[in-house]
Amino acid sequence: MVVNAVGIYEKALPNGLSWEDEFNLVHTLGFNFLEFSVDESDERLKRLDWNKSEREDFRKALWKTNSRINTLMLSGHRRFPLGSADPETRRTSLQIMRKAIDLASDLGIRNIQLAGYDVYYEHKSLSSREYFVENLRKCVHMAAKKMVMLSIETMDDPFINTLDKDVYYKSLIRSPWLQAYPDIGNLTAWEGADMGRDIESNIDNVVAVHLKETKPVTDTFPGAFRDVPFGEGTVDFEAALRLFARLQYCGSYTVEMWKGKESDPLAAVRKAKAFFDALFEKVGIVQEPIPA
Repeated sequence: MVVNAVGIYEKALPNGLSWEDEFNLVHTLGFNFLEFSVDESDERLKRLDWNKSEREDFRKALWKTNSRINTLMLSGHRRFPLGSADPETRRTSLQIMRKAIDLASDLGIRNIQLAGYDVYYEHKSLSSREYFVENLRKCVHMAAKKMVMLSIETMDDPFINTLDKDVYYKSLIRSPWLQAYPDIGNLTAWEGADMGRDIESNIDNVVAVHLKETKPVTDTFPGAFRDVPFGEGTVDFEAALRLFARLQYCGSYTVEMWKGKESDPLAAVRKAKAFFDALFEKVGIVQEPIPA
């Protein structure tokens, strides 16, 4: 029997709640933890500059509600990429990472998810790849000093879209503080994907897993990498979860979804939770108990 924690992505939940109310809602919806977002928006990037009082309030809400944050999802590097051609943007990208590591350390978050892009909005080149590797090394050294894990997510982008590529870049850095964060939807969506072998070959580098629905990339379709309702894409979640269970994967799963235009976004979250509850029972995964 495999026991795993199951979390929900922050962007699936309503805005405007206090942290205490949000953490209680996470438990009410049947999840063990919230995945905390620092994306490319000015609003969420400001979290990196929280003062001591704001950090203390966040920690108090965690303790009061018996909650935890497993991962800080750092997608702010889409806007300020490590591989940018602009030196000022690269300096900003490292500053973002330094602040994220400090914030994670202060809040008790042990893992920072790194988006596996050299650049996102800029032209990709050998130079963008080289800048990415140079700055990734600097990021890992910063994280190691505070014993915070960095994990590269497999992306909706060919730069790092398999665990093999994740582990290759890890081999260039050679640090236990750099690992992999597979997104099952992203792994599935690429033509020629061999997700089973990819996971089996690299399971010892996996620290967390995203459960997200997608539709595949083809010659005439760029793929759909978000806002695809669970069960309406092409991800074989049952097979993937059965594979993780066989490999005795004990890390966490996060249901990655976004609140859309629904009048009741929580209904969509409950539907997604029921979808995975049924699959967990079918493949023999037991969810960690929800804190009282």
